[in-house]
Amino acid sequence: MSSGDEVPRLLRGLTSDGRPLSLTEHLALHGPVPAARARRDPDRNLVAEIERSGLRGRGGAAFPVALKLAAVGARRGRRVVVVNGCEGEPVSSKDRVLLNQSPHLVLDGATVAARAVGAAQIVVATKLDSAAVVEHAVAERVRARLDEPTPRVVVVPDRYVAGQESALVNFLNSGRSAPTLVPPRPFERGVGGQPTLIQNAETVANLALIAGNGAEWFRRLGPAADPGTVLVTLTGAVERAGLYEVARGTSISVLLQRAGGPSAPVQAFLVGGYAGSWLTAAAGREACLDEASMAARGAVVAVGAVTVLPDTACGVAETARILRYLAEESAGQCGPCVHGLASIAGSADELARGIAERDVVTRLERWAGQIAGRGACHHPDGAVRMLASALRCFSDDVAAHRSGRPCPAAPPAGSRHRRGVLR
Repeated sequence: MSSGDEVPRLLRGLTSDGRPLSLTEHLALHGPVPAARARRDPDRNLVAEIERSGLRGRGGAAFPVALKLAAVGARRGRRVVVVNGCEGEPVSSKDRVLLNQSPHLVLDGATVAARAVGAAQIVVATKLDSAAVVEHAVAERVRARLDEPTPRVVVVPDRYVAGQESALVNFLNSGRSAPTLVPPRPFERGVGGQPTLIQNAETVANLALIAGNGAEWFRRLGPAADPGTVLVTLTGAVERAGLYEVARGTSISVLLQRAGGPSAPVQAFLVGGYAGSWLTAAAGREACLDEASMAARGAVVAVGAVTVLPDTACGVAETARILRYLAEESAGQCGPCVHGLASIAGSADELARGIAERDVVTRLERWAGQIAGRGACHHPDGAVRMLASALRCFSDDVAAHRSGRPCPAAPPAGSRHRRGVLR
């Protein structure tokens, strides 16, 4: 059993060369998780232990994991567990690192999830660059007779919306990676029409740690209402960009110190990825990586991505780039994305280039309100949340651009997405 105040937990034992831990190395670090039962009844005691842990999903919505487990386990049918390792977010690397370097911890968690809901099938959905590592780890476990059922690895297209729950179910069922209208939700009718649990790789890895160490151990880090650790991808103007594991509730200021501090004076932070929120330098440094602290500032932890924007960059131009990317990554099947995001991205481009009409901000705000909550998925919601935060955070720059004063960082007319500062 590990010490409760130890960090890292999820990244424990990972090597600097980025190679995957073998099954032998993994077992030496974490030990075996409780063996899966042969019968297909949900393990209510295990679900209760996860409920006591207070684990929330690490994929964006921070929904209590035990509630999802209980909802799937209560349905009739051959239940399915899907590990969501798609990670389409450009400024996040946490799930990719776990799958590529600690695949057995994720597979342990998938087995725990299957036991909790009584699943007959486990699917690991990942991008091509992680598939071979995960398949090798599955083969190791098959030889060791560890898992029941044996996980199946599926390669998912490298698209931003591919990891959205309904898009992932749609792809596994039909080969088409596009969101669908809900209900039904995956827990009602998912893969193969069966009740399906979908959790991202970080969440699933935490299930393995809870099963092996217990709920009280898990709660010894982080706030009482939001315990455990969080994987944070830190990018932008920082001395040592990369993936960090810290206790939930750690301030962004402390995270920056761990990374050697900023590499330039800080203008703002983008928290939660491209569908997250901009925070001013002062607000961002004070913010802590838990849901309550972020909510108080109009932000979310979401995928655990923090990008540092230097004062030499233009927040308006960076926002325009992101909006263009999000518009281009639309599945192209509903009006709020096809027309709404395209129009918003176009006006944001014009604003950044200093050629927008004087009412551009009013127009952007109106369009954002019109498309929020009306898409087939939450893709447009994330885009307009990020836009609204940018209009607040960069209000002075927005006013300057609206007055016809563009900056050198503005994207050329009609250009496709470029990564710019946020990479």
